[in-house]
Amino acid sequence: MSTQRLFFAISLPDAMQQQLVRWRADTFSAEAGRPVAAANLHLTLAFLGEVTPETAQRLQTLASRIVQPAFDLDLDDAGHWPRPGVVWLGCQRAPRGLLQLASLLRAQAARHGCHQSPQPFHPHITLLRQATQPVALPPRGFHWRFRVAQFSLFASDFAQGRTRYRALASWPLQP
Repeated sequence: MSTQRLFFAISLPDAMQQQLVRWRADTFSAEAGRPVAAANLHLTLAFLGEVTPETAQRLQTLASRIVQPAFDLDLDDAGHWPRPGVVWLGCQRAPRGLLQLASLLRAQAARHGCHQSPQPFHPHITLLRQATQPVALPPRGFHWRFRVAQFSLFASDFAQGRTRYRALASWPLQP
């Protein structure tokens, strides 16, 4: 049976992707880790793993029924997780709407057989991978804000040595 590697996430505006790529290049040394491609920068809400087409369809139907207001997201925190080798950008205080949306999607995924991490949800955007050595983090004071007006289901495709994230469906949040 064919499966796809899927996840629910929030996309970043194109202009913000480019700003973050420039900031990352100015902030972190080339040896700090492997940069995530601008088009792949996102904030994961719920990782689903390998999913059958039937389960994917059921999860899309459930996602389409979510009614929740849009919210503003402030990116004003950064960190380094050495064990998985990730340098991330996140928020000091996650908005309630973000936490509720992730909780709903993670609960629906778990009920449909998609393993969910026992770790608490930590909203973040992965900037660098393979960052296993100590990384100097930037001083406080950086800040980006954007309106989250939709969320999407993405497929993770691996071909020719590269991973590409492809939006399969998107759903609006209430204005």
